[in-house]
This record gives sequence, C-alpha cells and structure tokens, in this order.
Amino acid sequence: MTKSLVQQQFGAHAAAYATSAVHAKGASLGRLVELVRPEKHWRALDIATGAGHTAAAFAPHVAHVIASDITGEMLEEARKLAASKGFANMEAATADAQALPFADAVFELVTSRIAPHHFPDPSAFVREVARTLKPGGTFALVDNIAPDAESTPGFSDRDLAQAAVAYNDFEKRRDPSHGRCLGMAEWSDLIAAAGLQVIHKERIPKDMEFGPWAVRLGADAPTVAGLRDTLAEASPALAAFLKPRTENGALWFTLDEAILIARKPA
Repeated sequence: MTKSLVQQQFGAHAAAYATSAVHAKGASLGRLVELVRPEKHWRALDIATGAGHTAAAFAPHVAHVIASDITGEMLEEARKLAASKGFANMEAATADAQALPFADAVFELVTSRIAPHHFPDPSAFVREVARTLKPGGTFALVDNIAPDAESTPGFSDRDLAQAAVAYNDFEKRRDPSHGRCLGMAEWSDLIAAAGLQVIHKERIPKDMEFGPWAVRLGADAPTVAGLRDTLAEASPALAAFLKPRTENGALWFTLDEAILIARKPA
C-alpha cells in the first residue's frame, strides 16, 4: 500500500465520504468531543481529515483547527464543509501523517479519526503526533480495530492473530488502499512508546449494512461476492468479532471503533 494509492482511491471517492453517515455523523464523533473537552484557546490539528468532519466538530470549541490530508480532493471537500458552516477558524492544509509540516509543540490538540489504518507506518504517525503536541496537549484517536484479546475475549492468541489477518484481508479486498487495522492493545503500546500517556480508551460498535459498505469505494461484483462469502464462512473468532447477521432481508455486520485519549506529559 502506497500513499499514491491512498490519494488515488480517496480522491476518486471524496464526494461519497463527504456525505457518508458513518464519517459525518458516527457515534464516535460526538463522543470524541465529549471526552476531549476542548477549550476555546486551543489550536488543533486533524490528521487525515478526509472531508473534514472531525475538524468541523471541533471548530466551534477551539480557536483554530487545521484540517490536514494528503488528498487534494478531500481538502476541497473540507473547505466546502467549513464554508457551509461558516467556520472561519477552520483551514485545510496538505500534510503527510508520518512527516507533518508543522513545528514542534504547536498544538494543544491533535486528532485523527477513521484514517490511521491507511498509514504505512503507524508508529511514525504517533511519534509525529507527540512531536507536534505542546506539553500537556491531548491526542484523540479513533480508528477501526482488528480483533485481539481486549475486543474479542475467549479465544487463543493464535486464533485471534489469524482472525486479525483475515479481517485485514477482508478490508483490503474492498479497499486496496487499506493498510492494517491494529488491535486495541497494539495502539496502547504505540502511544506509550511515543511518550504519551493513555488516559482513556473504549470501544464503540458500528453496525454496517453490507451492501452500501461494500460498494462505497467502487468494488466490482466478484469482489462483493467474495466479501459476502468471507462473512458466511468466517472462523469462530472472526465471526465473534464481526457478528454477521441478516436483518430485514439485508446482510449486516459490526465493526469496532476504538477511541483512545492520551496526554503529553507537561
């Protein structure tokens, strides 16, 4: 997976993400603002902002927020969103999550939501977050996670590792720009290794109707059929994690989003 593939994939589907209910109105968005408790004097950065929904959620609560992304089409959607809401304190800027073009210790808040599973090097991303945060600053992360002992207890380490590989393959077949979803414990370890202190973490189940999810990024019919088969034939550990079921004649499954809040020591 390369950055150019991410740009190609999301540039082509930027408008779909601008109107995606999962990204624009997902339960984790309001919960993130609630947990962070932003302050009016804060300068904030949202990394891999996509269509800008997370930056826009914080804009009314902070002095300034930068909506950053590597995809130009997504930044245009973020600018449109800021203009439509009248947020003069929200700006869009090109930035690589793993090599941020910002000085050390300039932000009170850094966020990233439903994006880090596309980053080739999550540890480099977290180090950049830590570098750009002011002492005492807050890092707020939301991302889809892979199964591990925290999210899916009752299975062996081997079964969970295999389920995590199968889950990431499932995502990558639908979206070739997918990198890897980490488990909750792995995120905690990476954040701690960067010198940040995890002060809160939780999981939010996200129910997904299979059909709209499968085609949002343009998957063809054979790919969609293969993804459907994966849900039907899932191992016990993967089935316990994804919870595939039929509701009112439609196939549904559940993804887990992790929310982790961390602080940079003062």
